[in-house]
Amino acid sequence: MDGFIELKVAEASAEDVGKGLARLDPEDIKALSAVLGDLIEINGVRRTVARITGTFPEFYGKRAIQIDGVTRSNAQANLGEVVKVKKNPRVTAVTVLITPLDFTTVLPEERELDQYARVLQGLAVIAGDKINIPFLAGKDRFFKVEGTSPTGGVIINQKTKFVLKKPDFSVEAPSHVSYEDVGGLERELRLVREMVELPLRYAEAFEKLGIEAPKGVLLYGPPGTGKTLIARAIASETKLHFIRVNGPEIIHKFYGESEARLREIFEEASRKAPSVIFIDEIDAIAPKRAEVLGDVEKRVVAQLLALMDGMVSRGNVVVIGATNIPELIDPALRRPGRFDREIVIPVPNTEGRRAILRIHSRRMPLAPDVDIDRLSQITHAFVGADLEALCKEAGMVALRRYLSSEGENHLDSILAIPE
Repeated sequence: MDGFIELKVAEASAEDVGKGLARLDPEDIKALSAVLGDLIEINGVRRTVARITGTFPEFYGKRAIQIDGVTRSNAQANLGEVVKVKKNPRVTAVTVLITPLDFTTVLPEERELDQYARVLQGLAVIAGDKINIPFLAGKDRFFKVEGTSPTGGVIINQKTKFVLKKPDFSVEAPSHVSYEDVGGLERELRLVREMVELPLRYAEAFEKLGIEAPKGVLLYGPPGTGKTLIARAIASETKLHFIRVNGPEIIHKFYGESEARLREIFEEASRKAPSVIFIDEIDAIAPKRAEVLGDVEKRVVAQLLALMDGMVSRGNVVVIGATNIPELIDPALRRPGRFDREIVIPVPNTEGRRAILRIHSRRMPLAPDVDIDRLSQITHAFVGADLEALCKEAGMVALRRYLSSEGENHLDSILAIPE
């Protein structure tokens, strides 16, 4: 392909999320005959665009392109995969047609559409892309670019006009969680990715090594540390068929109904493989059989053991279990061959809390005296959910202060708060 170079996809830094940037080695920029700020086309399974910026020294010479989860999703390229990149001419967007992907939110009004060009100034888009336009610099809201004028890759500026197309409510809204949304758990995320992605992507490698692919991984740790978030991020990033099961929902009072529901889940996973089955609160459906009195629970545990044993030759369905209390799970489920690896999701340390705070505050208009480093030091024993709640409460306090001083009639003027 004329003008293209091949680069390996790498994870973006937290501060680049949502900005549509691609960090490249200076030598690769030179090979593209480009400069910082130029528009590039990225070809994975599909085509998308981004703007060039410089990479960090640790990536020099690695032939890598650092792009965030949204851009990876737009290119349908996963971490570690190779994409083809070439320089595109810089073209300014006159009009961008968008449709919401989050059907639970209120459709934006005309006056809000007029502000999108300011919020997204400098972002490169192409028809078919997914873009994030946060509300009041806070809650993520994802839109699909249905078309642009002129066509092809374009860069948004302050004069770009946004037009809203009503969504098709019959289509299921996709998940938008990326690896950059998981903070302070780099090692744990790498271990889970290793267990999930390797068997599903490189099954032939396991055959050549003469070993069976891992079947499952058990995540355990205190509530709010990110067990479910890791599973959602992996499902979103890898584009695997993802089945989420809430443990308590499996248990039914009628004879045989609980076991039948479990069999249906595993049959669907096999039919739509490669798949991931994520069982949240697995202790609810797989308690220690020696300590429970109910016959239903014992039958469900036996059925789950049989299902995980019965898929010996698969290598294309992985089971992820999550629990806060692993000591209550039946020991037969925790042996190798069923859950091959157990990964503890710990309470974050200072570095982890700093990363989590930066993730949850990256779209908040922070005052100059907000010291994230200081906050990460004094929030000892806070888990991810606590830190997210801290950021939400800070926003509520600011809103309460604004309303008490200005009155509720001035609430609309919040839309004018700069990012």
